Amino acid sequence: MCGGFWLGVEWDNPERGKHDGSHEGTVYFKCRHPTGGSFIRPNKVNFGVDFLTALKNRYVLEDGPEEDGKEQIVTIGNRTVQTVGFDSVIKRQSQLNKLEDISLRNCAVNGAGDKGGIARACPHIRKVDLSRNLLSSWDDVIDIADQLKDLEVLNLSENKLEFPSCSTSLIGTFSALKVLVLNRTGITWAEVLRCAPGWPVLEELYLGSNNICISERPVDVLQTVKLLDLSSNQLIDENQLFLIAYLPRLEQLILSNIGISSIHFPDAGIGCKTSLFPSLQYLVVNDNQISQWSFINELDKLQSLDTLSCVRNPLTAGSKDSQTTRQFIIARIGQLKTLDRCQILPEERRGAELDYRKAFGNEWKKAGGHQNPDKNRPNEEFLAAHPRYQFLCQKYGAPEDGELKTQQPFILKNQLLTLKIRYPDQLDQKVLEKQLPDSMTIQKVKGLLSRLLKVPVSQLLLSYESPKMPGREIELENDQQSLQFYSVENGDSLLVRW
Repeated sequence: MCGGFWLGVEWDNPERGKHDGSHEGTVYFKCRHPTGGSFIRPNKVNFGVDFLTALKNRYVLEDGPEEDGKEQIVTIGNRTVQTVGFDSVIKRQSQLNKLEDISLRNCAVNGAGDKGGIARACPHIRKVDLSRNLLSSWDDVIDIADQLKDLEVLNLSENKLEFPSCSTSLIGTFSALKVLVLNRTGITWAEVLRCAPGWPVLEELYLGSNNICISERPVDVLQTVKLLDLSSNQLIDENQLFLIAYLPRLEQLILSNIGISSIHFPDAGIGCKTSLFPSLQYLVVNDNQISQWSFINELDKLQSLDTLSCVRNPLTAGSKDSQTTRQFIIARIGQLKTLDRCQILPEERRGAELDYRKAFGNEWKKAGGHQNPDKNRPNEEFLAAHPRYQFLCQKYGAPEDGELKTQQPFILKNQLLTLKIRYPDQLDQKVLEKQLPDSMTIQKVKGLLSRLLKVPVSQLLLSYESPKMPGREIELENDQQSLQFYSVENGDSLLVRW
């Protein structure tokens, strides 16, 4: 390192650095990462600007030369004063005074600036984006927020902030704050709890990518929080989540990319609801290590859960049939209304639960299940793996032997079925005989019959009868499934009603 004056810098991205703050055995400063530090010349550094300067640079319009030289007569007290450019000043001030929602992202803001300047210039601001700036401490944030009494939304992401080491009492500073974003700020869970008394009405808290470890249960703080985002905090595990399970108003919990693979609510048995997370309605567990259906089964124990996002997990991403996986999740979580951002309509739930009931019917019988309620005693292992199965049997009836026939392997020569098409309610219609692929979906069968009969698809109801099960009629209620799925075979009769 050459002589002269140098500054030690720790980069947010450690890949930009070269060392840990030391040179030739001398430690000049310390870095959190062994390659996060560099020495640079002062003239290469941007030390930033204050809040109000950044605000004016971004939001105040430049005036034309004709406005700058315009004269005006005004009265101040008992004196008449001639001014130049006074209209321009008033115009600039009125622009700032009207602002309510501002973004100063990446504007090199380093602090509040002159005391009271923000309050005088722009007192009505409600939403502020200060992400990716040069704020270095929570005190800098307080100096700004203390002048914005209507502040409701504050984004401080990507500022490496130093937080207070002891509890702070800041009555009034964040009295209106409802949304706080602290992603990539380096905050710890202990620091969250120390600052939280100053957020009395906070509803949404974003803490993504901070290497947070939930170390203690919130007591008398965060009780108003409805949304908590802990995404990309890889140190969080199942046991730590129980520490936030008693937040009374928590409705939305975002746990994407935290590495979680299991969850278990020990206070609730099979078919029961847990007392944990009593208000939780919306759960996101994308990009994790969920590979077992037991995780999904446990979510059915949550009292209020109706929305789930679970994409890019081994359980879902590794499946060859994403539609079947979706059906099984729907069938295992009874109160779910939205899955992976797609609404679950009543028809889809009915189809999913019937398909699930059929798919595990043979396993149910081997475990001790029986169509006769007096003999229906599946073992504990089956009930643990399929907690809702008994309920589905009560809802739709136990699966009959005819429904549980093992499907034959797909062979090209066997894919065409010769079926009789009958119309039980239309005695004047002749019985037809058609050859249909066993892979044909019920929706496509209805389309074919709609064209043939000149009847709208929406009015058609299909079922079938098999000589192997005389007197039994099986509904084809799921339009997305195939004839093969319902075990339709050569010689069976399709029954069409409208």
